[in-house]
Amino acid sequence: METKNPVPQKAESFRRQRILAVLSAVFLLIGSLCFARWMLPERKPVLAELERPALLIDPGHGGFDGGAIAYNGVKESDLNLSIALKMRDLAAFYGLSAVMTRQDDSPRTDAASYSEHEDLVFRADLANSLSPCVLFSIHQNTFPTSQPSGVQTLYGPDAESRRLGELTHRNLIEGIQPDNRRVAAPAPKELFLTSHANCPVVLVECGFLSNLSDLQRLCDNRYQSSLAAAMLGSYLQFTDTSRI
Repeated sequence: METKNPVPQKAESFRRQRILAVLSAVFLLIGSLCFARWMLPERKPVLAELERPALLIDPGHGGFDGGAIAYNGVKESDLNLSIALKMRDLAAFYGLSAVMTRQDDSPRTDAASYSEHEDLVFRADLANSLSPCVLFSIHQNTFPTSQPSGVQTLYGPDAESRRLGELTHRNLIEGIQPDNRRVAAPAPKELFLTSHANCPVVLVECGFLSNLSDLQRLCDNRYQSSLAAAMLGSYLQFTDTSRI
C-alpha cells in the first residue's frame, strides 16, 4: 500500500492555522472598533480629531430626474443614491460626518415646477456654504452602443480638484478596475456643478448603464461598497496632505 507523504498534510495544517490566526485578528480589530464606537461614545474618533474639510456627497439626479435608464429599467439616480449612502455609512464607521445633497429619492418640488438648473444651483450653493469642503458627485454613464465600459473621473477647473481627481481615479483603477485605461480628465465647462462649486470637486461616472457587464456589477452591493470605499479612501488621503 502506498504511504502518504505527511509533509503536504503538515503544510496544509500550518496554512489553515495561519488563516485562522489572521481571521481572529481581524475579528478582534472589528470588535475593538465597534466597542470604541458604541460603548465609549465620549472618546473622539482619531480621524475626527484631524478636523478635516467637510465631506459633501452628491448622489446625482433624483426625484423627477432619474438620469440615465438602463434597458431593464434601473435608474441612474437609484444607483447613485445607493453608492452615496454606502460612502456616508462607511465614513460614519470611521467617525466622520458627511453631508448629503439628498438622502432619498423624494422630489423637492412638484413635477410641473421642477427645474434641473435650480436643482444644480441648490447643490452648488450647498457646497459653497460649507467652508472648507470636498465634493464627490456620483453618477453613471451611458452610450448609444454597448462597447464603452468602466469608471471615468472628471475634476473641477482648479489645481486642487485636479489633484483630487487624479488621486481618486488612481484608487478606483488600482483597487477595482486594473484593466481600465482611462485617465482622470477636466470636467467640461458646461457641467454646472463642477464649474460652480468653489471647492475641490470630482464627478465620478461609476460605469456605463449601456454596458451589460458594468450594469451587472453596478447593481451588486459589494461592488457598490468597493466604489464607496475607494472614494472615501481618496478623501482621507487628500485631506491628509491638504489643509484647505
